[in-house]
Amino acid sequence: MRHEEPAGLSNLHLYATAVLIWGSTWLAIKFQLGPVPAAVSVVWRFALAALILLGYALWKGLPLNFARRQHPWLALEGLTMFGINYLAVYIAEEQLTSGLVAVIFSLMAFLNLALMRLVYGTPIGARDAAGTAIGIVGVVLVFWPEVARFSATGAEWTGVAYGVAATLIAALGNMVAVRNSRAGLGIVQVHGWAMLYGAASVALYAVVAGDSFVFERTLPYIGSLLYLALFGSVIAFGAYVTLMARIGAGRAAYSSVAIPVVALMLSTLFEDLHWQIEMVAGIALCLLGNLLVLSRGRKALPVNAEI
Repeated sequence: MRHEEPAGLSNLHLYATAVLIWGSTWLAIKFQLGPVPAAVSVVWRFALAALILLGYALWKGLPLNFARRQHPWLALEGLTMFGINYLAVYIAEEQLTSGLVAVIFSLMAFLNLALMRLVYGTPIGARDAAGTAIGIVGVVLVFWPEVARFSATGAEWTGVAYGVAATLIAALGNMVAVRNSRAGLGIVQVHGWAMLYGAASVALYAVVAGDSFVFERTLPYIGSLLYLALFGSVIAFGAYVTLMARIGAGRAAYSSVAIPVVALMLSTLFEDLHWQIEMVAGIALCLLGNLLVLSRGRKALPVNAEI
């Protein structure tokens, strides 16, 4: 089931789309925390995103039927990329500041490089490794005040554990997404099904955990939910997975290093963040890392998608 790539979207456009949108979702997730259990908020988010994608596929006439042997892979992608991963992220943000969670998540850039080598035999280039290391140091410097305030209480260590687990699970999910892309499965349909499976898996967890399926009828909650579902899930994930197919999961995952810089800019605008010299140095290192990782061309993998 082959579909054409989205016309006019360069690698830079896809990268910028993922970074700019996901850089804002760390702040948006904070509006999801409150009366609604974290697991239930994840269910609402990805169930809505799945409906948007599957509805779009029907409207465009894209085939939604996959061979039975493909559904376990779709379910595994949903479980890792849109299920357990995000449940752990939401729980981590209940215990830690969004900046610290962003710092932890930036480690996915290293994990993706290592897993692509382990799973697919992709060589790790010296520039990729150096750029990733420089970028992660930059992220730590950007959020150094939050890192320095880490008090190592029981609750904060719990948040760190969930953040690390979320990062590892997301990296494993990236490997499944690469497999599904290489199998020639359409990105829209794959992610519609995968998000549906992810929402179902978290819903099952919520039932077992005894969470109430409530909904907060407030403008901040509804607005952030719509933004996270449409932009944070549908558009950003579509751009990211297309980018992975073109330049590889290791280099695409460098977005996890650039994303905290966008989060910092938004904190400056909306949270009265005061800049320090460490932040300036950290942004400079992030930009240098971007230059090293993204400037070198690489042969693209075939992409079967329509976004």
